[in-house]
Amino acid sequence: MPVMPALSVKARKHVRLMSDVRTIDCEEALRRLFEYIDAELAGQPQREMEHHLERCRSCFSRLEFEKRLKAHTTDLGLEPVSEDLERRVRALLDSFKC
Repeated sequence: MPVMPALSVKARKHVRLMSDVRTIDCEEALRRLFEYIDAELAGQPQREMEHHLERCRSCFSRLEFEKRLKAHTTDLGLEPVSEDLERRVRALLDSFKC
C-alpha cells in the first residue's frame, strides 16, 4: 500500500475549511456567478462557490466563458465612438427619463 505524504499546514487548513462547506447546486451557483466574478462574495458563500466550481465542470466552464465575455466587453468600451453616435445614444437614453 502506498504511503501518502503528510499534508502541509496550508493543505490541512484547506481540507478542514472545505469539509465545513455546504454543498450548493448548479442553480444556486449560477445565481451567485456574477457576484463571484465581481469579487462580491466573501466568507462562507465564497467558499461554497469555490467548492462547487472545483467539482462541477459545467459551472466552471460557464464561469470561464462569462469572465472572457466580461473582459472582451470591457475592452470594447475603451474604443472611442463618433460624436454622432454618442449624441444619438444620449438622446435615446434621455427619452426614457421621466
